[in-house]
Amino acid sequence: MISVIMLTYNRESMVGRAIESILNQTYRDFEYIIVDNGSDDRSGEIADAYAAKDPRIKVLHIEKSNIGTGRNIGLDAATGEYITFIDDDDTAEPDMLEFLYGLAKEQDADISLSGSMKEVNGEFLPNCMFDEKLVMTPEEAVITLLRRKKYNAAMPSKLMRRDIFDKIRFRTEGKYDDITVVYKYFAEAKKVVAYGLPKYCFWRHSGNNSAFTTNDLLLTPEQLDEYFEAFRERTEYLSEKLPDIADYAQYSEWSYMISMCNKIEKNHLEQCRKQLTFVKRELTKHYEEFYNSPYIEEFEKEFMRKYVKTV
Repeated sequence: MISVIMLTYNRESMVGRAIESILNQTYRDFEYIIVDNGSDDRSGEIADAYAAKDPRIKVLHIEKSNIGTGRNIGLDAATGEYITFIDDDDTAEPDMLEFLYGLAKEQDADISLSGSMKEVNGEFLPNCMFDEKLVMTPEEAVITLLRRKKYNAAMPSKLMRRDIFDKIRFRTEGKYDDITVVYKYFAEAKKVVAYGLPKYCFWRHSGNNSAFTTNDLLLTPEQLDEYFEAFRERTEYLSEKLPDIADYAQYSEWSYMISMCNKIEKNHLEQCRKQLTFVKRELTKHYEEFYNSPYIEEFEKEFMRKYVKTV
């Protein structure tokens, strides 16, 4: 059985759509755990109404907390062999669970994942899509994650064996829990299978927790600080857990820094000047090592020459 976990907070205009996308799945052997994260609109009531009609739905009402805490509460209630997450403002394709479960069983994989679309201002765009099926070791899966080209750190569109969550839980502080744990799940897995056919849709809007991914002007100092801290921890964790890819983990951290440097400068984000100073200081300190990395892209070299001075 699969446990589907969804945290909801003040999404009364969207949560019904998300719930129905799971109830309409072709794979029927699932439980649907909805954690109402202290909503003060009708989100919890809507979830309760669906639960009254379908015994597979279990609604948990909790006091307002962060995403990680709410997801951990959902995990505590889950009984499935596999677990997947959906966000309350997104939708799953009708065959998503069947697709992910089939991949996992076919390859005896601890994690399976699909491609996805994103909706931005009424337009549906490719998000993480690719044609081939990838069967990967933990090292290969983590490197592909860090490259951010085939798939990303979002929890939705991924199916994971339950025992992975028994070892690693979500963090109970911060707003962006995905970036702090997904790479750990991949590093812990014995095998990961990815097939980039789009089976999930991320609906981007101004109230979305990840709205900044489609609008650089929404970047904030708090978001950048949390990401910088998370990626420093990621480099340290992966260097110890998967030492063969330590150099790529370090490169990936610097790659994010120079990307943010470009976004702050290009968009004149005055509120992020402190973060820009931090980035330039770190990249200046490691200029030669990053600039001469075998993994660095030409545009990153260009950004380095443009924004960062050698020591």
